[in-house]
Amino acid sequence: MPCIAHAPPLDGRIRPTVSPTYRQASMALAVCATLLLISCSPEAKPEEPVVTVGIAQAKRGTIQDKVDTEAIVFAIKQASLVPKVSAPVREFYVNRGSHVHKGELLAVLDNRDLAGAAQESKGAYEQAQANYKSAVTLDLPEEVQKAKADLDGAKKSLDAEQKVFDSRKRLYEEGALPRRDWDQAGVALELARNQYSIAANHMQGLEQIGKTERLKSATGQLDAAKGRLADAEAQLSYSEIRSPIDGVVTDRPLFQGEVAAAGAPLITVMDVSEIIAKAHVSQRAAARMKAGDPATILNSDAGSPVTGKITMVSAALDPGNTTVEVWVQAHNPGEQMKPGSSVGVSIVTGTIENAIVVPAAALLASGNNVSVMVAGADGRAHQRPVKPGVREHDVAQIVNGLAAGEWVVTAGAYGLPDNALLRTENPPGQAQRGTRH
Repeated sequence: MPCIAHAPPLDGRIRPTVSPTYRQASMALAVCATLLLISCSPEAKPEEPVVTVGIAQAKRGTIQDKVDTEAIVFAIKQASLVPKVSAPVREFYVNRGSHVHKGELLAVLDNRDLAGAAQESKGAYEQAQANYKSAVTLDLPEEVQKAKADLDGAKKSLDAEQKVFDSRKRLYEEGALPRRDWDQAGVALELARNQYSIAANHMQGLEQIGKTERLKSATGQLDAAKGRLADAEAQLSYSEIRSPIDGVVTDRPLFQGEVAAAGAPLITVMDVSEIIAKAHVSQRAAARMKAGDPATILNSDAGSPVTGKITMVSAALDPGNTTVEVWVQAHNPGEQMKPGSSVGVSIVTGTIENAIVVPAAALLASGNNVSVMVAGADGRAHQRPVKPGVREHDVAQIVNGLAAGEWVVTAGAYGLPDNALLRTENPPGQAQRGTRH
């Protein structure tokens, strides 16, 4: 309904009183005029919003396929020295933290009884050596001596009968002796030869058998004495605790005078000049690894990263967590990495040349799909699906879906609508890109 206001007549002399009804009508008239003005004006169009983002250019470069994981440090060598005899500790020569060398004497147990047994065994061995020498060089025993005397008698008889035979043969040929006497001399000579042969064979048999048996007996006694001496010396050596490796003493639970029990660790020595970092990785990551692959060990506590290499990739899964154990071996300068500590390990499983790479922050994942927001030449964002490859720290490879030289949104891409108008704010030193500033 139109708004109508009636003004009261004025005569120039008298100013009529303005009533409340008049004031209300005036206000209504002003409101109506305002609404009429708004309804008659053309409709206003809102300005399109501009989103400020950071962008980066896709480039070609080299990227390494790396696996980053955690690992536990172990010494390259470790020896837990366990005494084989129970005895009090007579003296320690090292403390925890002492650096030792292979073969160095670290401790001595009370060994007076063992030293006495070793000395006794040494005497028995020397006696057995003397007996062996006597058995080889002494004269023949009585039976052998009798056989030798019989052989000598048989030889003399044979020589005598030979002379008689030769003499009678000469007389027979001269005709001074009958044939019968010569024949008798021949029979006697033959008997003497047989006796000599029997005595010689008997002597030879006794010599062979007697010498062999004597040597066997003497050898057996010598070997037995040698074995007892070796056992006694071994028992004595068990009381001397020596280091089997170069390294540092990491544990020494007892003090001088306490009893070291057989089978209980007395001293622990570790070679920490090199360490092994044992990591557990997924089956998929382990399939890309092999012995010899380079790796870097990052010590979070102190020191600089050290380089190493894979020495072992387990052929079986850990039944507890279905992961694969991987060993990385590296030098340990200054012994900065301590066995038992946790470290980070970065393993390089491959290097890709001439790859298209972008900041990893540009990747947008939705389920199994990955995309990037491309900052187009029209100054707008365009969502584009891509296939990512390997990732190295904050850089990712794009296998397909993006060309080198294109610009992608790296900051502000999350929730950015497709075809949004962009204003770019890049980090210092990076070229500006976009149409709205």
